[in-house]
Amino acid sequence: MRTRFTALLTILIAAGCAADSGAVVKGAGPDDLLKLREGPGLDQKIIIGLPDGTRLTRQNCVTTNGKVWCKVFLTDKHRISGYVSADYLAHR
Repeated sequence: MRTRFTALLTILIAAGCAADSGAVVKGAGPDDLLKLREGPGLDQKIIIGLPDGTRLTRQNCVTTNGKVWCKVFLTDKHRISGYVSADYLAHR
């Protein structure tokens, strides 16, 4: 039963991470930044910190070590791209 639940949850998360969907950084906090990383995982190099409210365009998402990471680029600066934790993304 747990395996079915995990599979269903993965499908639902992936559906919420559809390509080319608009997102905004939410939940990093007033005194913290969401780290945009070179790859999916905490061990990946940090490119830049993103404050709450930063507009992103979400591409695809992957699961690494049980955590969902989404490939994104800054909506206003398409050349800046990387991966962020899906936990800190909200639909815009």
